[in-house]
Amino acid sequence: MNRIARVLVVAAAVCLASPAPAQTVAAPPDGQTVYAAHCAQCHEQANARVPPRDALQQMPSTRIMRALDAGPMLAIAMTMNRDERIAVAKYLGTDTAESGPSAAAFCTDRSVRLAATPKAAWNGWSPTTKNSRFESAGAGLTAERVPRLKLKWAFGFAGDVAAFAAPTVIDDQIFVGSAAGVVHAMRAESGCLQWVFQANGPVRAAMVVGPLEGGRHALLFGDLAGWFYAVGAETGELLWKQHVESHDSTRLTAAAVVHDGVAYVPVSSWEEARAGDPTYACCTFRGSVVALRVRDGAQLWKTYLSDAPKEIGRNASNALRFGPSGVAVWATPTVDAKRRLLYVTTGDDYTEPASATSDAVLALDMRDGSIAWKKQITANDVYNGSCRSAAANCPQGAGPDYDFGSSAILLDGEGQRELLLAGQKSGIVFALDPRRRGEIVWQTRIGKGGTNGGVEWGMATDGDVVYASVSDVGRTRQDNNLLDPRRYALDPAQGGGLTALRVKDGTKVWYAAPQPCPAGAPAGCSPAQPGAVTLIPGVLFATSYDGHVRAYAAADGKVLWDYDTAREFTTVNNVPAHGGSIDGPGPVVVNGLVLVNSGYPRNGGMPGNVLLAFGAD
Repeated sequence: MNRIARVLVVAAAVCLASPAPAQTVAAPPDGQTVYAAHCAQCHEQANARVPPRDALQQMPSTRIMRALDAGPMLAIAMTMNRDERIAVAKYLGTDTAESGPSAAAFCTDRSVRLAATPKAAWNGWSPTTKNSRFESAGAGLTAERVPRLKLKWAFGFAGDVAAFAAPTVIDDQIFVGSAAGVVHAMRAESGCLQWVFQANGPVRAAMVVGPLEGGRHALLFGDLAGWFYAVGAETGELLWKQHVESHDSTRLTAAAVVHDGVAYVPVSSWEEARAGDPTYACCTFRGSVVALRVRDGAQLWKTYLSDAPKEIGRNASNALRFGPSGVAVWATPTVDAKRRLLYVTTGDDYTEPASATSDAVLALDMRDGSIAWKKQITANDVYNGSCRSAAANCPQGAGPDYDFGSSAILLDGEGQRELLLAGQKSGIVFALDPRRRGEIVWQTRIGKGGTNGGVEWGMATDGDVVYASVSDVGRTRQDNNLLDPRRYALDPAQGGGLTALRVKDGTKVWYAAPQPCPAGAPAGCSPAQPGAVTLIPGVLFATSYDGHVRAYAAADGKVLWDYDTAREFTTVNNVPAHGGSIDGPGPVVVNGLVLVNSGYPRNGGMPGNVLLAFGAD
């Protein structure tokens, strides 16, 4: 066994043996009991789509954990806490170690060298901490060359069925996470590996490189088990890690933002989905932002965005109910260095009483985390996963589920009017005035909106025009086949749309209609466009649940380039790989490369496990 394999084995064992701390001390769950309650109904049946129990018992426990955390079993595992997932994975699976990347996947020269001032970088969620997702001088790609883009290399994530982590690029260096929790350092030119690091949970968020003393750099990122890490960017060695929130439904979905030696970490949760279990005591999570010192991980402050939950009664299944709860932070905060403020967009409440901070844009003082001002866009939006079927934990008068899942964009450059641009799941784009405590300057509807509708993950702007795609996915609940783990089927003809708005007044410049899935498209195809968009001079890149990545002319929305990623790929690391639906982070365009992760089975989409790199000759 090589050194990398040993690292993966030890880290995987830690992942299984050391779950996130629970809120209260309780007896550990029994794996057999969890299996009987959540898994046996499907895995004890003869069904070609579902592996039987004896097949599961031949799999490594770590692989089963991946399926529960971020794979095909996520829809079932949503109602299980992490201790239960670990218990059933250990009960079913073997302790056989997964071998890790092959020696052939690594570069001959594995050294990582980062310049103090890189020539080109996409560092974190956006090239700058104002979150415009606009790469200008560092793009290395012109509008004239975009139609000549071709695949340079493909990298497969072994054993995964989702590829949802945003790459970070510093010159010729890429850092990217995976659904298996493996963090990869690789060369941008070839896709060969330099080192890997195993996190405790899946890594979805983009990573941020921050400077340390002595010319070294820290790679900073979170995972879907609530851990935040600093890893030596040059070596892959753990420097420190912090469990930023003890609630067992915590997940760190968004990238942190780093400013003046401090990492500001947004904290979100999947407890909203757990509310679908009528026996679950809903709900006790509350969103927050945590400030950690980069050099040693010390917590400088933590700001919860709702009051502490209290017992508020029982539901129809006699389970306890708590509130307030929710107000998760799904998006990367935005830095206003001039005012020493951090702009944070928030999600809905899970249970009543409603908070004044949900579905809002908040300004936090970077020095102590105090809330300087708040602008709530949708009041009384109390919603959780049980409301889809009017189940026991759904509050009376449930709200529309109009979270803000995308970052606010700050415009305060020379010659620009100072604005905060924010896109909401309502299907509305807002312009707010940061000088007047978030007063609304204009608002424009660009989509229908809904639970999985509107602007999901991110917009882009050059300061004159703001571009946004919408999800507006159509789907139906599958209650007729209990052996199918996909709870929802996607409508192949409903969803999507891309709109360009003038920043000065919110008027529409152009609209690009979505392209319905062709006849015979695989299950999980949809024209919905929930992924973040990316802008370079003259060109806008957008993705879709149909597996396509497209480049549009920024002036009029004409399609300049279109690539279907829902196919098999020969990979540089010799891992079988296939593309699928694309959601979450948008393309990363820097230094002449267009990088796209493909594969997103959640919500009924098409699975996949590949990172693609495109370039133009």
